[in-house]
Amino acid sequence: MKEKNNSIKIAMADDHVLLRSALASLINTFENCEVIIQAGSGKELIELIQKKHCEINIVLLDINMPNMDGFETATWLKDYCPNINVLMLTMYDSEVTLIRLLQAGVKGFLKKDIHPSELKFAIQSVNQYGYYYSHNTTGKLVNLFRNSDEMKLQKSILSDQEIYFLKLAATDLTYKEIAMQIELN
Repeated sequence: MKEKNNSIKIAMADDHVLLRSALASLINTFENCEVIIQAGSGKELIELIQKKHCEINIVLLDINMPNMDGFETATWLKDYCPNINVLMLTMYDSEVTLIRLLQAGVKGFLKKDIHPSELKFAIQSVNQYGYYYSHNTTGKLVNLFRNSDEMKLQKSILSDQEIYFLKLAATDLTYKEIAMQIELN
């Protein structure tokens, strides 16, 4: 029987209910791990964290979610709950995505096609050491810095304002409405 008092408390957010439920069930079979919050978006996750006032060790996030994506959620957690370690579950592993996630305070990255034993190891590593980076992730980051000068790297990373504009541009808003939104922000 699992010891619940000393378990790693995990919250997770993913907009795919079946995946989220299956992942929570899997994680709950890991020794000393317990999923205590499940949410369908970053916004819902934050509301549940604030409402429950429970101790959470790790948040497992998907990048693409409605009502507050993984980047925004990780940034909020970094600013308001710095004691919670964020582990990102994603299909994306481009260098620019990894840099943005690091800037958002993410402590580890996992591709969705990993083996369950790697997920278990990543959770334990983030809980014990505060980070988890696979060999693939580390290699991508090292090559990014080795193969590009600083100016080139800076040009490949969008600012928060630019990302906000792109999100608005992908909606049904007119350019005039987008300009008004940006001015208010």
